[in-house]
Amino acid sequence: MIRSQARKWIGKETKSGELSGCLTTVLDPRGAAAEAYRTLRTNLIYATVDEAPKLVIVTSPGPAEGKSTICANLGVVLAQAGKSTLLIDCDLRRPTMHEIFGLRSARGLVNVVVAEENFEEACQKPLANLDLEVLTAGALPPNPAEFVNSRRLSEFFATVREKFDHVLVDTSPLGEVSDPIILATQGDGVLLTLDARKTRKIKVQRAVRSLTAVGANVLGTVMNNTTTGKVGYY
Repeated sequence: MIRSQARKWIGKETKSGELSGCLTTVLDPRGAAAEAYRTLRTNLIYATVDEAPKLVIVTSPGPAEGKSTICANLGVVLAQAGKSTLLIDCDLRRPTMHEIFGLRSARGLVNVVVAEENFEEACQKPLANLDLEVLTAGALPPNPAEFVNSRRLSEFFATVREKFDHVLVDTSPLGEVSDPIILATQGDGVLLTLDARKTRKIKVQRAVRSLTAVGANVLGTVMNNTTTGKVGYY
């Protein structure tokens, strides 16, 4: 069970080509928050005995709990460790991955899955020195739940599993819509992110029950927006 902490970094709204201030693993790689993400990376890699989870769903009990920030920074530190990593924005209600990395969002996951765009052309590499690719949400579908439950999306996941060491899928919050529950059944595991200052215990319990009810593998929780004390050598 992963239990990790990551401080919440809030950056200004980004323009195309401009990284968000929440990407602390890039902007402040020696800071305490970046170190917390590296610890999370280690915990994820050794989360299971036989093989590290390859396709991981990242969600939260409710909105505005930092799941997209954590997903993005975890993707960066995985790539920094030499792992080929794909970040997929599958939050088809309020996608934000393009804002975090300062990317264009017109073409993305939805366009690729419905066979309008080539996968290689739709993927974007925001950091030239890392083996990290980002697939934004693209054109939002009229019925996101139907899209995430489609055979085409399942086939797409099967394809990218073979191409990358790790695939992180950012999805909508639990308790709001059915999308994350559907996606949870297609991944190797789920990372549940929560805000230390605002997430209520009952919401976490409900989220875990919802995931276990469909047979999802809950890898663990990531505590966000924590306060850090004095940091010494150990």
